[in-house]
Amino acid sequence: MSGSEEITRRRRKRLADECAEARVYRDLAARRSSADEREILLGLAEAEERHAAHWQALLGDEAGPAPRGDVRLRLLALLARNFGSVFVLALAQRAERRASRDAADDVDTTPAMVADERVHEEVVRGLAARGREQTSGTFRAAVFGANDGLVSNLALVIGVSGGGVAASTVLLTGLAGLLAGALSMGAGEYISVRSQRELLEASAPDPASRRIVPDLDIEANELALVYRARGMSTEDAQRQAEAVLRGAEARPDPTPDPRHEVVGTGVGAALSSFAFFASGAAVPVLPFLVGLEGLPALVTAMVLVGLGLLLTGATVGILSGGPPLRRGLRQLGIGAGAAALTYLLGLLVGGTIG
Repeated sequence: MSGSEEITRRRRKRLADECAEARVYRDLAARRSSADEREILLGLAEAEERHAAHWQALLGDEAGPAPRGDVRLRLLALLARNFGSVFVLALAQRAERRASRDAADDVDTTPAMVADERVHEEVVRGLAARGREQTSGTFRAAVFGANDGLVSNLALVIGVSGGGVAASTVLLTGLAGLLAGALSMGAGEYISVRSQRELLEASAPDPASRRIVPDLDIEANELALVYRARGMSTEDAQRQAEAVLRGAEARPDPTPDPRHEVVGTGVGAALSSFAFFASGAAVPVLPFLVGLEGLPALVTAMVLVGLGLLLTGATVGILSGGPPLRRGLRQLGIGAGAAALTYLLGLLVGGTIG
């Protein structure tokens, strides 16, 4: 391939990628319920279309028919059309990071376009952060539930097997571990989230106290002490108190504490934790349910749980903006270590009892 053909090929790829990114943002915008988020996403789409026009102008008559973008961007566009969730925004954030690097390395990209791509990554990061905050409580419970179910029940099944018991006993133990663990996880998550929300409510300012502000003595009052108690310096607390007194009549009621959205609800976290723990804990029991015994059953259980841990870790990686493979391997390593240790303990205990 000649140098000019390579330049044309590269420019066509860049044109295709910009068009694909614009489609992703327009499809995401069509599925957002917030007018503010729709406006932001449409603004990103228009920016990507400006970039596409730059490559179209460079190619001129060599642009040819509308090219297809990178396969990852086409998949992202498909997800955006059908889901439009925080999961898609997290993937879009990774795509913008790649686009930012590619733009910086391309000699035909203008400095303004490079700067645009950096800004786009931050915009998508902000939108994804909104979604992460809204789902973080339930998502945390789901991930912990699935991971705990996979690891703890595999460790339980392997540990009991290491003790040399019959396959029927292993199956009964695994099912009991599934039910007991799911109930325990659900109850624990409910209590944990409810307690956290109650602590936040106890620490939040009482909205009713704002109604007495207009009646305070402007020259002598303790309002500044309130702000000092919240950690402000003496000077800052005094300025804040004076500002509140000056605008007491016009100040709106306080908005709900956003930390409650991050924590989630007790019922949602409990149901999520119960369901995902049960799903994860069922995996190591499946080989025994279908009639496998001994080493074949254990190997099958370990392979299935390993795949589950990889999937769980990769999902966390995608939603957190990290590398999915590295997160998946980390989950797999931790789970394998716990299972191996439990199996060794089972061998030790079984040998001692025997």
